[in-house]
Amino acid sequence: MSKTFTYTENGLSYTVTVFENDDGMIQATITMTEGSMDVNALYWGDDDFSGASANLGGPLNMNGAGSQYEGERVQWDGAEELSRPGLGREGEDKETFLGEGDSLTIDLEDVHSLDEIDFIGIRATSVNGGGSIKGVSGDPEVEDPEEPEEPEDPEEPEDPEEPEEPATYGKVWFAEFNDEGEPTGGFQVLATEPEDNEFNTPFLPEGTDPTFENYLDYYLSFGFNDVEYIDTIIFFEDDEELNEAFRINAPEGGFEDRDAVLDAYAAQVQHLDSEAEYVVAMGVDSLPDEDEAEELDSDDDDLVAA
Repeated sequence: MSKTFTYTENGLSYTVTVFENDDGMIQATITMTEGSMDVNALYWGDDDFSGASANLGGPLNMNGAGSQYEGERVQWDGAEELSRPGLGREGEDKETFLGEGDSLTIDLEDVHSLDEIDFIGIRATSVNGGGSIKGVSGDPEVEDPEEPEEPEDPEEPEDPEEPEEPATYGKVWFAEFNDEGEPTGGFQVLATEPEDNEFNTPFLPEGTDPTFENYLDYYLSFGFNDVEYIDTIIFFEDDEELNEAFRINAPEGGFEDRDAVLDAYAAQVQHLDSEAEYVVAMGVDSLPDEDEAEELDSDDDDLVAA
């Protein structure tokens, strides 16, 4: 914190800023903004005017006008002699002589807190080439140091979303169909070895998650299998009944490679998820079939026409 006192009169203007330095010492800096003077003494006091007033006496006294501020009596608590009046041989090179723009900083060893200073008195001679002043300043401009902003609490990183577990199936059939749409063969794979595997149906190796990608890789691990032979892939639910869940039909000309099969699977799963969201949002048991959808569209057209 600092307090800055200002004095302006008859072509003379200066400020006195009192502050606490980094070592805890109270200091005062006198700065000339207009004119010149030889600073001989500095007085200070608080706003409690009880008790005797400090006085250096002789030519450095602050009697009379030097003990008044805006018509009210000021009681000085302390004073510091800086120099004797007169420029002497040093002239304007005297340490306490201040011209416009010059500053002088002094230690106030008898002051322990800025709260002790509400008034500043300056006893000066050689003012603007001659004369003297008993300048009294009050109502200082107080400047508080900016308090450092408290660092914001670092935002806790959001827990990364756990990747969604891939769907699992009890059986996948890589099926082949004839032109009449009748199954002619293919390759069925079970998730686990059945207790009674009468038809020697292949099953995933022990410990393998029954995801579609693992089914596909197992299918391709047999040298005689290839994606070009697949007409339809039929997925069965991962339960005891092994009910059919959905199908994926190969595009015209067949699947090009493994990635094409996985892309078709991902697209179908996304489509099924969208259908499930629709069912939940609409509060229905299932999606409308084609006839129901056409009827709904017709009803909408009638409403628009009305």
